[in-house]
Amino acid sequence: MRPAGLAAAVLLLVGGVATAAAADTCRGTIYLTFDTGSQSQAELIAATLQRQQVKATFFLANEKTTRGDWSLDPSWAAFWKARVAEGHAFGSHTFDHVYYKGDGEDGTIKVKAQFGEHAGQAQRWTAAQYCSEIGRVDRRFRQLTGRGLDPIWRAPGGKTSRRTIAAGKACGYTHFGWAPAGFSGDETASETSSNAALLQQSLATLRDGDIFLAHMGIWSRKDPWAPADLEPLIVGLKQKHMCFATLREHPAFPKVP
Repeated sequence: MRPAGLAAAVLLLVGGVATAAAADTCRGTIYLTFDTGSQSQAELIAATLQRQQVKATFFLANEKTTRGDWSLDPSWAAFWKARVAEGHAFGSHTFDHVYYKGDGEDGTIKVKAQFGEHAGQAQRWTAAQYCSEIGRVDRRFRQLTGRGLDPIWRAPGGKTSRRTIAAGKACGYTHFGWAPAGFSGDETASETSSNAALLQQSLATLRDGDIFLAHMGIWSRKDPWAPADLEPLIVGLKQKHMCFATLREHPAFPKVP
């Protein structure tokens, strides 16, 4: 067996042992979450989660992908349907990946979309318009998969205000950010933040109840995070007797009346 193949086999074996150990003595829960991005690592992430029998939460926006399409195009329907069948959770990341830029004095919300018809344009939205943007993802997801999102959302860049949080609440969506220790670092420059350093930092600092954030591909990072770090992170956390859950199991997940 080649060295790379041997390493992979050892990783899978250790992962299996860690899974059994964690199941016996779970000392905490980690919530893995993934935001859409370039989607360059989408298939790898899905395969890793399936192999490790871990459920995660995906926050979706209609972003440009390395395939030349968009992450919520019909061309991605089979991918998202498969993730639904596997039992993952799904939230909105705003349809056009819309950044919050501030609160207007007139009660409006200042925004700038990264994609879509108004990409790069400064706009002022009412709370109802902001709410509608969150819900656009749900409507598209239903068209692609036949089911709606979970009642959760995440603002691009994690940038929010009381006004945006309230706008989401008004149309039934609870906002979820991530823990300080939960930032994967996959948006940083690989020249200054190596995958090895990021992995070590995550394993050393993640604690029970933390929400972990990574992306399904980052255009700017030269050395992608997921191929190097995702499986070792999961295996390492299992060895620490950490379990994994979707945000449906999080204490802050909205309760259904």
